[in-house]
Amino acid sequence: MMEFPVELISYLTKATRVAVLTGAGASQESGLRTFRDAQSGLWAQYKPQDLASPEAFARDPKLVWDWYAWRREAIKGVRPNAGHYALAEMEKRIETFTLITQNVDGLHRMAGNSNVLELHGNILKVRCSECGTFTEVWGDDSESVPRCERCNGMLRPDVVWFGESLPRAELESAVNAARTCQVFFSIGTSGVVQPAAALAHAARNKGSVVVEVNAEPTPLTPKVDFAFHGKSGEILPELVKAVWG
Repeated sequence: MMEFPVELISYLTKATRVAVLTGAGASQESGLRTFRDAQSGLWAQYKPQDLASPEAFARDPKLVWDWYAWRREAIKGVRPNAGHYALAEMEKRIETFTLITQNVDGLHRMAGNSNVLELHGNILKVRCSECGTFTEVWGDDSESVPRCERCNGMLRPDVVWFGESLPRAELESAVNAARTCQVFFSIGTSGVVQPAAALAHAARNKGSVVVEVNAEPTPLTPKVDFAFHGKSGEILPELVKAVWG
């Protein structure tokens, strides 16, 4: 049983507004490889920008589509871990709870979180590269990239590529959640990828208590109120148990 500072327990017991940012570390504990780790075998010969940029899609749409189709299949075999379920439980206990994630795997929703802001999109969804129409059904013809039923444009994964901006509505909502929360968690993220890395600082500047849960220290560590280094799948369930029993 982990011991947590009584001050943190007290803050969480009273908190009505909590924001959480999660990064790749939260999904790695489910056995999901990061973008660069997944570039093994056939995909190792490509640079990330060759597989995840508008220019790459314009140059070789089938290559990009196949890379994401391969990653989607890998995600289908992955399930949320105890850390994901702990965050879903936390949402049930707190009046205003916002989960902001840099991950594109959909595991937070699978675990039961409902108020989720996906800053980098969702790899399990696709949209038209021309008209932007979303679709959940498409034909997987192995010879070509599926087409939009509305305008016949090529479909693409609903993720943010290199050189693209984060979805404006999600980013604005994330910044608002960070600025108005009483407790902010940074979980499984290096704290250096902008603009997500700025959220913890925005929360801190507005007087929020900032908590870091990560496998190892990060540049954010010296600036947080509480830092726990280890697996979020072990730390978060213990924390939820300590606060809410």
